[in-house]
Amino acid sequence: MRFGIFYEHQLPRPWTGESELTLFQNALEQCELADKLGIEYVWEVEHHFLEEYSHSSAPEVFLAAVSQRTENIRLGHGIIQTAPKYNHPARTAERVATLDLVSKGRVEFGSGESASTAELGGFEITPALKREMWEEGLKVSIRCMTEAPFTGHDGKHCSMPPRNVVPKPVQQPHPPLWVACSRRDTILLAAEKGIGALTFTFIDPEEAKHWVGDYRRTLAEKCVPIGKAVNPEIACVTPMMVHRDEQEAIRRGMEGGNFFGFSLAHFYVFGDHVPGETNVWEEFQEKRQQMGYDPEVAVALEQERLGAQVAAHGGKGLRGAIGTPDQLREFLRRYEECGIDQVIFIQQAGRNRHEHIMESLELFGKEILPEFKERDEALRARKFAELEPAIEAAMARRVDDAPPLPEGYVMTPLARDFVKQAAGGEEILEDVARRTAVGEGLQAIEGQIGEQLERATQQAAG
Repeated sequence: MRFGIFYEHQLPRPWTGESELTLFQNALEQCELADKLGIEYVWEVEHHFLEEYSHSSAPEVFLAAVSQRTENIRLGHGIIQTAPKYNHPARTAERVATLDLVSKGRVEFGSGESASTAELGGFEITPALKREMWEEGLKVSIRCMTEAPFTGHDGKHCSMPPRNVVPKPVQQPHPPLWVACSRRDTILLAAEKGIGALTFTFIDPEEAKHWVGDYRRTLAEKCVPIGKAVNPEIACVTPMMVHRDEQEAIRRGMEGGNFFGFSLAHFYVFGDHVPGETNVWEEFQEKRQQMGYDPEVAVALEQERLGAQVAAHGGKGLRGAIGTPDQLREFLRRYEECGIDQVIFIQQAGRNRHEHIMESLELFGKEILPEFKERDEALRARKFAELEPAIEAAMARRVDDAPPLPEGYVMTPLARDFVKQAAGGEEILEDVARRTAVGEGLQAIEGQIGEQLERATQQAAG
């Protein structure tokens, strides 16, 4: 089993002019330390307009910065929103490929559709269509990355003529594919498409075991890969803060973990939001007071075994991997035993402090990570050997339905289309080609030939 760190770039109000700068610089330092410690993945979301919950609207920029400060850590898009109204498929392919090049082949390509009114409405996406838009955008972006040239697409949500989309990624046929999952049905969808499942539901290892079994059965029985390779992995997220003293770990990490869940639900479930005005952090504190919740009560609720949640005042709070090294070790072994491939830690949440996150990463990397690394290679080899027949059968079911390049298809410059219709147009264009070939370049076009081109264009246009 491997490990990742996860970023929404949360920033509870109030803010100052330096708040976002500090937030991003701290995150880069955390990623640099994680890489040095041997943590294998960093995951970055794409969200828009979700104040306080997520200030991560350009993940490719942040991950590119991470790539230049690290050597080995995998750079996970967790996720890119692939509906064409969010991101044109060609632009998705270009950004993923470029990141793969600058990182020397370390990209993980996660995709998703979002479910917040703020984002869907902001980009004028009809909620009922978001699933099919996600799939079409993902399928076309994969084709753009793998076809040379891309032979064109005429679909319901986007159309594009043939073009050779460059650059191409280092990893062939493309970086590993993942999809965001929050329910059992989306985990099964991931298996049907041959995509890794990024599960964003806080579940105990014993629950995760059922999801792993469902995923692998579906993969074996129904998988028709959407990409040109299968990524049969399941990752799950959990809040994390480790300290030698359990109560101090809870003080440092539990409030942030709970704000993560509250702010997510604010935008996705219950919250009325006025852009630029609503204070989600204040609402979080008010709701806790209404429930009679005292953070110090949570500190007193020590657990023999860690779980996704901890009981408090008849309700529950997110706990996850918040505790001592021994508690985390036992908790994570349970995920390993049930077949989870990766556990992703949420530490940058709420008002969790940078120095506490760094201390926690250091303790995890030195005292807990080594034993899992020691077992990882053998366990992965055994798992992929067991799944190999299912993957081969899935790839055999895949049909490449990309259209052929239209016969005689050619792209021509805009000027050529006009100029060649005018008297002497072909001779003018040939003269431009000859003169630029010997270094006259733009000066030739801007001079006499430029005047000829302008006259010919005007004549052809009417």
